[in-house]
Amino acid sequence: MSGLSVAVVGATGQVGSVMRSILLERKVPISRIRFFASSRSAGSRILFGGGEVVVEDVETADLAGIDVALFSIGASNALIHAPRFTGAGAVVIDNSSAFRMDPEVPLVVPEVNPLAAAARPKGIIANPNCSTMIAMPALAALRDAFGLVRLVASTYQAASGAGREGVRELSEQLATPGLERLTFDGAAVRVGPAKVFPAPLAANVIPLAGSLVADDTSEERKLIDESRKILDLPDLRVQATCVRVPVFTGHSISLAVECARPVDLALARKLLASQPGQRLVDLPTPVAAAGADDVLVGRVRLDHSVENGIALFVSGDNLRKGAALNAIQILELLDREGKP
Repeated sequence: MSGLSVAVVGATGQVGSVMRSILLERKVPISRIRFFASSRSAGSRILFGGGEVVVEDVETADLAGIDVALFSIGASNALIHAPRFTGAGAVVIDNSSAFRMDPEVPLVVPEVNPLAAAARPKGIIANPNCSTMIAMPALAALRDAFGLVRLVASTYQAASGAGREGVRELSEQLATPGLERLTFDGAAVRVGPAKVFPAPLAANVIPLAGSLVADDTSEERKLIDESRKILDLPDLRVQATCVRVPVFTGHSISLAVECARPVDLALARKLLASQPGQRLVDLPTPVAAAGADDVLVGRVRLDHSVENGIALFVSGDNLRKGAALNAIQILELLDREGKP
């Protein structure tokens, strides 16, 4: 059979399950598929392409013969297992934060910087954070046309960004009265207690996504650092505030961009509409973006508070383009180039 020998590592997880679906949807040429997970899931069977695949224990399995391994097992496990897979000859496409800022690991969005994937001395290609990913197509289009000087980003991040536990907590808070009590104009609203998030998420927004790192959060630092690396703008000034909102799937970002040159609004809209990986719409929302490959961009207007300013709003499926789809697009990029 033609095609690549592909492994999905973390195949039973939230992103891993989306990876499995997208591999079939896009008819990726695969000669052999293997699924890996922890020992808790090893031995279970997953339906795939009309057959069943037995899940292997990532700790003990023989890794020979794999061309590309799609990783979604968290940073700590990626640091342990990615070198094992590359040592056995595979190219690892990792969805965690483990390698993103490693200067020897390319951080790739195929619609933005596909050539970066070719230089991978460690045999690893990193996927950006889900919120960073969603902003990249629009920012790349603006960079190419007008130059980028400064970016102010406010995110609206879904509960699924915190994994299945985050989705479960939001569901339970919405369904079951709990201990927290919020009063609006005398009307009481009860939501369940917070465990995954630092405050109740139902009927609320939380201006702290990720863990605190000095004055920023880990999510904010990812957006700042990864944007500079992907766009190849190490001096880009970025201010980010990452907010968790009571949405199940779909991250959104309000972007205020200061450009190096005057912005022609009509041209900007034309370029945003033609940029691969996104669609220009009147009203981008996470509900509209859920399940879609493209990021939705809209509310495009001049920002008169700064010189050469433009403002816009983007929404994208954080599990799809924000994670699984981008990894598989990198795999397709390698396949088109006859690599690995």
